[in-house]
Amino acid sequence: MFVLKNAWRSVVRNAGRNILIVVIVAVIAAAATVGLAIRNAAQNARETGLSSTTVTATIDMDRDKMMSAAQSSQSSSSDGKPDKDAMRKALDQSSLTLAEYRKYAKASSVPVTTYYTQTTSVNATDGFQPVETSTSNSEKNSSASHSAAQGASDSHGGEGVPGGQGGGFGGMTSGDFSLVGFSSDAAVSNAPNGSFTMASGKVFGYGSGSDGQVIISQALAKFNGLKVGSTVTVEDLSGSDTTYKLTVVGIYKNSTSADTGSHGPMGGTSSDPDNAIYTSVSTLKKLGLSTDSSDAADSSTQTSASRTQLSFAYVLGSKSDYETFASDVKKAGLDANHKVSSADVENYESSLVPLDNLAKFALTLLIIVLAVGAAVLIVINLFNIRERKYEIGVLTAIGITKAKVVAQFVIELLIVTMAGIAIGVAGGAAASVPVSNQLLAQQISSQESQASSQQAQFGRDADVPGAPGQGGGPNGSSGSSDGSDRQAQSDSQSGQPDQKPNGQSAQRGQRGLSKAVEYVSTVNATVNFKIIGELVLIGVALTLVSALVGVVAIVRYEPLQILADRS
Repeated sequence: MFVLKNAWRSVVRNAGRNILIVVIVAVIAAAATVGLAIRNAAQNARETGLSSTTVTATIDMDRDKMMSAAQSSQSSSSDGKPDKDAMRKALDQSSLTLAEYRKYAKASSVPVTTYYTQTTSVNATDGFQPVETSTSNSEKNSSASHSAAQGASDSHGGEGVPGGQGGGFGGMTSGDFSLVGFSSDAAVSNAPNGSFTMASGKVFGYGSGSDGQVIISQALAKFNGLKVGSTVTVEDLSGSDTTYKLTVVGIYKNSTSADTGSHGPMGGTSSDPDNAIYTSVSTLKKLGLSTDSSDAADSSTQTSASRTQLSFAYVLGSKSDYETFASDVKKAGLDANHKVSSADVENYESSLVPLDNLAKFALTLLIIVLAVGAAVLIVINLFNIRERKYEIGVLTAIGITKAKVVAQFVIELLIVTMAGIAIGVAGGAAASVPVSNQLLAQQISSQESQASSQQAQFGRDADVPGAPGQGGGPNGSSGSSDGSDRQAQSDSQSGQPDQKPNGQSAQRGQRGLSKAVEYVSTVNATVNFKIIGELVLIGVALTLVSALVGVVAIVRYEPLQILADRS
C-alpha cells in the first residue's frame, strides 16, 4: 500500500512532466489505434469478403507444365527442335472428360452445384446465312477457293491438306455459326458471349422434350427474316450430306455491343457474338455433337463431336468452401497437370490490393511510432530518475528495499501511460474510419493512376502480370457469382467444366468483358475489444521498456553514497 500511495503522490507532485508523458503516449496510442484498426479491417475484408458470396471455380490445365514434361520425356532429336507431335499428344491426353468433371463434383465434401456449356461450329445453308459484310463474304469465298486449290495441289505430291469452308487458316474451318449448348439456367446466365435479354419468345428447355429448340440473336433473325417459330437448317462441318434442323423458340439481344469485324476474315463468322446459336446440351447430344458422342461408333459423328469444346464450372457457397473443394479434388486424383482456380477469388484478391498496401503502410507506421515513442519515454524516464536520485537514496536509507522503489517508479509510469492510452484510444477510435478511408482513397487513386499510365503507354489495357485492372483468372474472364448459380437445376449437376484450351466462343466472349477491377473503396475500421486489448499490451510493453533504464539505475545506486554526495 505504501508503494501505491507514494506512487500516486509522485504523479500528482510532478504534474507537468507527467502531462507531457500523457500527451506523448496519447499521440502514440492514437496512431497505433488507427494502424491496428486498418490492419484489422483488411484482415476482416480478406476473411469475410467471400464468406457469404458464391464462388465459381474451374479446373484448368497447366499447359506450360505439360509441354515441359513432354519435352523432358522425349528423346532429343538430331536438329534439337522440340517434338511438336509429342506435345500435342500430351495436351490432348490431359483434357478432362465430362465424366471426370462430374466425378470431382461428387468428390466434394462441401455443397457444390455445377453447370457447363458445350461449344461447336456449324456451317450455313442457302436459307440460313450468318451476319456478315459483303467484304468478309468475298474474302471467305476466296479463302475457301484457295484452300481447295491448295488441297488439289497437295494431292499431286505430298500429303493433302483438307479444303475448308468459311474462314480459317491452312484449309481449317471455324464454321459460320457457333452452336452453344447449355446445361441449365445457371449456364445461360454465364453465357460465353456475356449476358443477354430476350427480345421475344423464351429460352429453350433442357430436357429431351425440348430437343431441337434454339434461340438466336436479334441481328441474326433480322438478317434472315426469322421470327419465333421459324425453322432453320444448318450444315455439319463435314459437308452438306449432314444437316440439322432447328426450331427458333426465342430471339435474344446481347447486352454488350458486338464488333463484327474484330477477328478478321481468318477468324470466321462464328466468332461474331451475333452468329451464336444457343441451345441445350440435350439437343447437341441428340444431334451427335455433344462431347458424350465422341465415343460413338460412327466415324462422322465421332469427328463432329471431337470438335466440341467443353466448359465446366463448379459453384460453391463461399471462399472457404472453394478452398475445401480444391483440397478434395486433389485427394480425388486430380493430376499435377491441372489446377483448381477461381476468377472470383482472383478478382477479389486484386480488389484488395490498395487495402493490402494500406495495411502494410499502417504496420510500418506502427513500428516507427512505437520505436520513436519508446525512445522518447526512455529518455524522459532517465532524466526523471536522475532528478530524483536523492529521493531514491533517502527511501533506501530508511529501509525501503530497492525492489519496492523500482515498483513505485514502474507504477508511476504505468499510471501515466494508461491515462495516455485511454485518451489516445478515444481519439484514434473517432479518427480511424475517416482517416482509414481517406488513406485508402489515396491508395486506390495511386493504383488507378498506374493503370492509366499503362493504358496511355500501350493505348489499351496492358496485359502486364500483376498490373492494376488485371484481375481476371487464367481464362481471362471474371467469374460470376450471380445468385442464379445457387438455383442450378438438378440436371446441371451432371457437371460443369471450364476447360478452355480451344473454346473459341467462350474465350472470345470473355475477352470482350471489362478487365477493370472494382477495388474495395471503403472499410469499417472501427475499434473493437481486440484492438483495445492489443493497445493495453502495447502500453504495458512501453512502460516496461522505458522503465528498464530506471530499474538499472536504481539497482546500481548506493544510498550512503547518494546522501554523502548530497551533503
